[in-house]
Amino acid sequence: MIGKKSVSVGREIEEIDRPKGIYKLEIENLNAWFGTKHVLKDISMKIRANAVTAIIGPSGCGKSTFIRCLNRMHELVPSARVEGKVLLDGVNIYSKEIDPVLVRRRIGMVFQKPNPFPMMSIFDNVAAGLKLNGIRDKKRLYEIVKRSLEQAWLWDEVKNDLDKSGASLSGGQQQRLCIARALAVEPEVLLLDEPTSALDPIAASKIEQLIVSLKKNYTIVQVTHNMQQAARISDYTAFMYLGKLIEYDETSKIFSNPREELTENYIAGRFG
Repeated sequence: MIGKKSVSVGREIEEIDRPKGIYKLEIENLNAWFGTKHVLKDISMKIRANAVTAIIGPSGCGKSTFIRCLNRMHELVPSARVEGKVLLDGVNIYSKEIDPVLVRRRIGMVFQKPNPFPMMSIFDNVAAGLKLNGIRDKKRLYEIVKRSLEQAWLWDEVKNDLDKSGASLSGGQQQRLCIARALAVEPEVLLLDEPTSALDPIAASKIEQLIVSLKKNYTIVQVTHNMQQAARISDYTAFMYLGKLIEYDETSKIFSNPREELTENYIAGRFG
């Protein structure tokens, strides 16, 4: 069902209705392909609202493809297709009547390598999505950009340099800029694809602390290769292997007492 709901960016847009529940996302029998290659196989899981869920597993197991299916980015790849359901607040985002653009507005993504728009200022990087959505009022734009940079713990570092290129920032600052850009359009879910893997330890630690702080207002799903990071910041952990979901539970249980031998072997570093 599609309904109209007023949002704080200042205009009426058609959106999926938003009942609140314990689970923000419910994945049912999700399968994905690249051409004839079957990369995700019958994945079913429920992702809790306002929690950090880590997706772990060896390279090539389908982690990044999985989170791209959660906001319909997978279908942008030529020859890619998806079967199954992804329910956002109980509504299947793959229903024919659902606009994928609206899905991606509610479910934002931040990629592994910081990717600020190089020809844009810091301010315009954050405001880019707002302008695409029709926001033109300068005062309103400034308010949202400021709030988003504050949420990303970047405002105090850049408030006097908003006209400088986003590419002029350090790697960690660029990644926080990309997080601010994602937050500006007011998503409800943030998908993070190894957001610290290209950063130095100090910058990575700041991103980790930021992620934990953001779960108060957002549901976060993060792909990571870093077992210690998953143990530090996630509430729930899903272990994937060869396109299948092997085990999914509270992070403390996954790391201290996994049910599956395959999970235990991966966490112990016996393969990967």
